[in-house]
Amino acid sequence: MSTLPVVAAVDGSDGSLRALDWAVDAARRRAAPLRVVHVRQYAHWARPDVLTAGPADPRDDPVLDRVRAHLEGRPGLPDTEYSAPEGAIGVVLAELGAGAQLLVLGSRGRGGFAGLLLGSTGMAAARDAECPVVVVPRPGREVPGGAVPGPGSRVVVGLKVDGPDEATLAFAFEEAARRGARLRAVAAYPWPAQPWMMPGELPPPIVDQTVIEDEARVLADGFLAPYRERHPDVDAETVAAAGDAAGHLVHASADAGLVVVGRHRRRLTAPARMMGSVTQAVLLHAESPVAVVPPAPGED
Repeated sequence: MSTLPVVAAVDGSDGSLRALDWAVDAARRRAAPLRVVHVRQYAHWARPDVLTAGPADPRDDPVLDRVRAHLEGRPGLPDTEYSAPEGAIGVVLAELGAGAQLLVLGSRGRGGFAGLLLGSTGMAAARDAECPVVVVPRPGREVPGGAVPGPGSRVVVGLKVDGPDEATLAFAFEEAARRGARLRAVAAYPWPAQPWMMPGELPPPIVDQTVIEDEARVLADGFLAPYRERHPDVDAETVAAAGDAAGHLVHASADAGLVVVGRHRRRLTAPARMMGSVTQAVLLHAESPVAVVPPAPGED
């Protein structure tokens, strides 16, 4: 059975070339082929005055020419294919995910929000693609008050103790194993507790935060146990953190080679694919590359 490729989306910008470098390394780690894609945004069906005789020729594309020059002579380059499909960029990228094991793209801020990690096209791809999507930020971006980078490589994963995402945890452990990296699972719990009370009700007893934190850590360790057994070489730690999960993950991105988050499962009341507020905030503000992992087949 053939190995699915790692797909790198490029647009000729320095940011997309940085993402391409990340994709080359990812393909090597997976012993997978690399597919470099430049989506031509204005498709022939959007321009009735233009006639087309067939798909665009990737040999006649200045963006792909720049990519070839960027990769020329690089040792250990995976088997590489180039393509230049036409269409709406977000839609085409999401469709490419159906035949890929990983989709990699660069960040792109817009307008007055140039400091944000991701534009609307990348957000759409991360929301709709059937494979994990990695977004690589621009160099030099820093999280205010972020952690001081420690020794070695680290993969950070967000863990929901009230409903962990197995696909996200599996991806994070596998990526840490490929990199020989440590793994940090961040389990956030709500604090301070703010219970609703009806008029006349007595307030609930005061709960020690240490007790809540210990319970969150115990739950998280229980969910991580089978993954630790499958990957005994991965040094995995659990961090129970009070408050905003997105804030903790963004803060941890300053000390990470990759942050891994999950995408929302579909619900009866929300049948469309969605990204939760935590995932969206991490995509917009993280300092490190971010991987968005879709639910396992049958759960989306």
